[in-house]
Amino acid sequence: MLWMDATGQTPRERLRQEFSANVSHELKTPLTSISGFAELMAQGTVPPEKVAEFSADIHQEAQRLIALVEDIIKLSKLDEDAVLPERERIDLYELAQDVLDSLQPVARQNEISLELLGEHAEIEGVWQLLNEMVYNLCDNAIKYNHPGGKVTVSVEKEEDQVKLSVEDTGIGIPDADRDRVFERFYRVDKSHSTQIGGTGLGLSIVKHGAQYHNAKVSLQSGLGEGTTVTLTFAEKKEASEE
Repeated sequence: MLWMDATGQTPRERLRQEFSANVSHELKTPLTSISGFAELMAQGTVPPEKVAEFSADIHQEAQRLIALVEDIIKLSKLDEDAVLPERERIDLYELAQDVLDSLQPVARQNEISLELLGEHAEIEGVWQLLNEMVYNLCDNAIKYNHPGGKVTVSVEKEEDQVKLSVEDTGIGIPDADRDRVFERFYRVDKSHSTQIGGTGLGLSIVKHGAQYHNAKVSLQSGLGEGTTVTLTFAEKKEASEE
């Protein structure tokens, strides 16, 4: 027998309803901006010297909308246990190096240095999903950092486990928010999040991706002291070792 709350909903139904309400709100914001900018331009009330600025704003909001839809689709697939590509042997060190290479332009723009430490270590997993998880962690570590700051990714073997950690020297997370940062659309600093972009779903994808890989997620942070997020996976053994 399924447990239901006072409204007659199961926890899964309630979460789905909350997610739908949040999605509607998050989609409405960029759509309203795009509609407003486009309406002013269509009415001819935008001075010629401001057209390029308005066009850039429309493009920025459209890109935000595209990113949001893409993240919603990713989460929906994980929620619905959609068929993902077959698991394969993946070297987390090489994957992390690829992610950092792809983020170098963003890091340079934000005056952040990137470093990869540790050793080669293989696990069994889905490359696309793991890449998304590590990318989201590193992207957050760059965006919520200080100019001149640093992001360090480390991959280490510990007995029968492989740990991947992403450590930054950024703004940190207050104690009151630490347990909620993996919730969908939850933002610690809403004003700062609006300035730097993002969908508010990155850490939720990390959490669900970890669950899919039977991995553990741990977070250490302090306001003004930076943040470290660690993913702990069961190590993939060679057939001769099993």
